[in-house]
Amino acid sequence: MVTVASRPRTGITDRASTARLFHALSDETRLSVLEMLRGGERCVCDLQDAVGAAQSRLSFHLKVLKDAGLVTDRKEGRWSYYTLVAERLAQATTALGTLATPAPAAAAPLHRLARAPRPSSDVAHATRAGRASRSRAVARNGDGCC
Repeated sequence: MVTVASRPRTGITDRASTARLFHALSDETRLSVLEMLRGGERCVCDLQDAVGAAQSRLSFHLKVLKDAGLVTDRKEGRWSYYTLVAERLAQATTALGTLATPAPAAAAPLHRLARAPRPSSDVAHATRAGRASRSRAVARNGDGCC
């Protein structure tokens, strides 16, 4: 059994959930709905009138918001009422804060790799020549061995 050492996690812990959250926030219609819900619970018919969207289009957007955890709904008779989940918006703020904060020193090797010097043209030429030589040997010998 192979054991892999884990790195300390200091970033966003649930990336899939955070991606759903930001996807839900990336549409003008959904942002309009969220702005309306800041004032409290609203009937879907009120949202439809205010947004000026067809019922099917609004239903799609409300489902995206609900799947992201940004709104909850309740049924009363044949009407649905939606409410904003402020805690979920706070999680978006936290995620943005995490991304805006410099990474800890443990991530420094990634930065060093990005700034690694490029090989000189002589080294690059020698590498290409070596590959060509190996290709000719494989063609002659018929196998991939040295």
